[in-house]
Amino acid sequence: MVRIVSVLLSSIASLTVVSAARASDLPVKAKGVEYVKVCSLYGAGFYYVPGTDTCIKIGGAIRLDLSINSNGYEVPYWSGGAGGQDLWTKDYFATRERVNATTDTRTATEWGVLRTYANMQFDFFQNRESIAGGVVEVDYAFIQFAGFTFGKAVSQFDPQWALSKPIISSGVQAGSNNLSGIPQLAYTASFENGISTTFGFENASPYRNAGLYNTNTYIVGPASSSFTGTFYGSNSNTFLGNAAAGDHIPDVVANVRVDRAWGTLHVAAAMHSANPNFYGSTETSGHPDASYGFAFNGAAEFKNLPTGNGDTLKISATYAEGAAKYVWGGTIDTIGAGRYAKFDGNSLAFGYVLDGVFNNGGQIQKSKSWEVSAFYEHYWNTAWRTSLFGSYTAISYGAAGNALLAAAFGGTSAGFGTSSTALPAGTSAGFLVPGTTGSFDFAVAQVGTRTAWTPVRNLTLSASVMFSRLDQNLTGAYTQTAGAAKANGTYVLRDQNLFNGTMQILRSF
Repeated sequence: MVRIVSVLLSSIASLTVVSAARASDLPVKAKGVEYVKVCSLYGAGFYYVPGTDTCIKIGGAIRLDLSINSNGYEVPYWSGGAGGQDLWTKDYFATRERVNATTDTRTATEWGVLRTYANMQFDFFQNRESIAGGVVEVDYAFIQFAGFTFGKAVSQFDPQWALSKPIISSGVQAGSNNLSGIPQLAYTASFENGISTTFGFENASPYRNAGLYNTNTYIVGPASSSFTGTFYGSNSNTFLGNAAAGDHIPDVVANVRVDRAWGTLHVAAAMHSANPNFYGSTETSGHPDASYGFAFNGAAEFKNLPTGNGDTLKISATYAEGAAKYVWGGTIDTIGAGRYAKFDGNSLAFGYVLDGVFNNGGQIQKSKSWEVSAFYEHYWNTAWRTSLFGSYTAISYGAAGNALLAAAFGGTSAGFGTSSTALPAGTSAGFLVPGTTGSFDFAVAQVGTRTAWTPVRNLTLSASVMFSRLDQNLTGAYTQTAGAAKANGTYVLRDQNLFNGTMQILRSF
């Protein structure tokens, strides 16, 4: 009996082992995998970040440009240098390559959508970087929450279609600079029927500061070198002759917008402060009072015009006193105080874009600026479209400001500087010939067209041509004496015409 029980127990144990072994071969239910899910709340291209309720969209672009008779940003040769001086040594064409990367995250909260956005550029163009070098830009980086915008974003002064102008060239003078964002703290309140209003504070440096000029010192001359730094955006107001102190208060900006299916209406205002440096080299020499300028903008966009499905018309007008950079735009500043200078044979046109001018013991005489611009784009079909655009941008300094400039630029020791030597050192680059009359009012008129072809989605090939006219208001001549590759001699003051063109390939994703 004991033996039988022993055999039975052994058999049961064996069966248990076999069963366990067979059980180990059975499939085990896998742990759940979190797959990336499409997020349809905010449009195409968004996905849920696994394990969260945050949606993210990652995108970018590669942009290739070829510019003719202009620099790498398609800005016409009007900034002095070899191009503006019309020298044999100038580049007849320029190339630029850009890689763009963007991230956009959004999360629904009880306070509304929490959004973050960043746009970074990796940029290279000839003669600015080394052979394999380049520049990294952070054009936009902001957080939006509960109606607030914190960070680097499109200025609240400008219409929100500022980034969708149907152009290629960065040298179009049509309102303020927005293509690389302006740091800000703003609050937007939205109402019914597409009406909203925004109030905010924006950092004026560098894009809103046109600079000041003390006419008892030197300013960069028409044919002279200009910067102590490199580019306007990398060193704020570093041109020879800038008599502005640091930023003391932010610009105050407000707008009212109407957004409807047919388009948008936009009105905005801004307050801008320009703080002058000392009359002399130290604080004890005193300084003028700070200047408080202002700007107003009105703009409209009309969509789906009777001329064709997708056609648009954008128009804008801006006026400013003591806040010139709200009017004079473009993505890079013309070199030195917004100096415009173009030679052609024995003739020259030049002008300066400044917030104001003053002399020792005097107060700032503010500039007055205004612009009007329009952009029309027509779709021939879904693949082809053509735009026509134009603008007129002007600045004046009034009777008092003109008198100061005339006194500064007359005589053989005129205030036209030869180099970027720190103030007040420098050597006169030239002077206005005695008998020169008129004013230092200055304007740029432009008209251009672009045709774009999109053979497949998110691939666009385009080409544009643009005509610019530098409209100056002096009658007489300028004598160049030193400090530039341009030959010394006397040049007749005359309006100048410029032509430039651009071809571009853009692949976005």
